[in-house]
Amino acid sequence: MDYSDEHLREILQRTKTVAVVGVSMNTVRPSYYVARYLTLKGYRVIPVNPGHAGKSLFGETVVAHLSDITEPVDMVDIFRRSEAVPPIVEEALERFADLQTIWMQIGVEHSEAAALAEARGVDVIQNRCPKIEYQRLFGELRMGGFATGVISSKRS
Repeated sequence: MDYSDEHLREILQRTKTVAVVGVSMNTVRPSYYVARYLTLKGYRVIPVNPGHAGKSLFGETVVAHLSDITEPVDMVDIFRRSEAVPPIVEEALERFADLQTIWMQIGVEHSEAAALAEARGVDVIQNRCPKIEYQRLFGELRMGGFATGVISSKRS
């Protein structure tokens, strides 16, 4: 899928609340550090993982399912295998009347689920990472793809 930088930038700028499905409590897992990064950038992140429901993560209570979220969500970010996507998308469309975006992480794609969401007017991004796109589009990505803040080890 090819998405324009303008389209991705618009999604990242309009989004305020993100439900992250499949978030891990393990700090070395990508789902953890992507969700943490989004909170550091000012997004409200609602963690969704039935295995950790009731625990606290990033100042929010982990919920088991999207249907457990009582407030509006702008974007659902999916950290699950591609074959697990359809019921997540269906639940998101049913639960959030004003949902704007379904975002599937790197390696996650499902054309039928994407078509279902798009038919409802929801933007769908597949096989991309919002953390990487944010860093790339808002000038935080450095050489090698790492936002270390360190340009060189040499003294000037």
